[in-house]
Amino acid sequence: MAKTAWVFPGQGSQSIGMGTDLADIGTARFSQAEDILGWSVLEICGSEDDKVSNTLYTQPCLYVIESILADALKAKGERPAVVAGHSLGEYSALYTAEVFSFAAGLRLVKRRAELMAQAAEGSMAALMGFKREALEAALANTADVVLANDNNAGQVVISGTAEAVEAAIQQVKARRATRLNVSGAFHSPLMAGAAQEFADILNAVEFKDAIAPVLSNVDPTPSTDAAELKQRLTQQMTGSVRWREISLSLPKQGIDTVIEVGPGAVLTGLIKRTVKDLELKQIESLAQLEAAYS
Repeated sequence: MAKTAWVFPGQGSQSIGMGTDLADIGTARFSQAEDILGWSVLEICGSEDDKVSNTLYTQPCLYVIESILADALKAKGERPAVVAGHSLGEYSALYTAEVFSFAAGLRLVKRRAELMAQAAEGSMAALMGFKREALEAALANTADVVLANDNNAGQVVISGTAEAVEAAIQQVKARRATRLNVSGAFHSPLMAGAAQEFADILNAVEFKDAIAPVLSNVDPTPSTDAAELKQRLTQQMTGSVRWREISLSLPKQGIDTVIEVGPGAVLTGLIKRTVKDLELKQIESLAQLEAAYS
């Protein structure tokens, strides 16, 4: 019998119009989200001026849409053997694993988005096509810059002060280096202030043991323990997203199928370039859901 991992994308996977086809099956969730957020996810996602790419909106919209899709998969009788999410996507994974309620998760995501949108220090850059040894040496030799997203062997994101990020880039011969249009140095120690404020909020939320093992960004070891999962999430805002290690761990846990639950195909693309012989699927729309599980 197939063992399936459900993975949930994070910020950067959003697109105008995402989730609008879920209005009928997600009526209750969209209404609940509007009560919590004070604005309509469907209206933001459907706006042609790309409001959905504003961090304040992006993170809650992704969480709501991914949660609705996960609920719909469960309604079809599907269950994940393992869950994981990339950065923001970890919240969708934890909701899917029933660690916290939809409402509790959305309130956390709302506050996370607000804190990250307020970040005004530092920068980030994506590197592709480089020698990992050179990257590791550059990060070791340069203060105030860290590996923020270890996506796969040939694609990473670094984060830190603008000067340190630029200095690290100059030391690594990469096929492409792209400065990211973000407000701050996410997944780095420069987020410590925001992370501490968020930790106080997070500590007040009840976590339950997960119904399926969760592979966390800061620690890809499978865990269902509520306290451990909360501690890992506490570290996420300043810690690295270890997606390459998450991908490599899937076959070791007997996973043979991966479903990306949410917009785009970023995560299945990363996994495909990291691990061979896994069946990769994507569920980002009602049409895909019905075609796969009619």
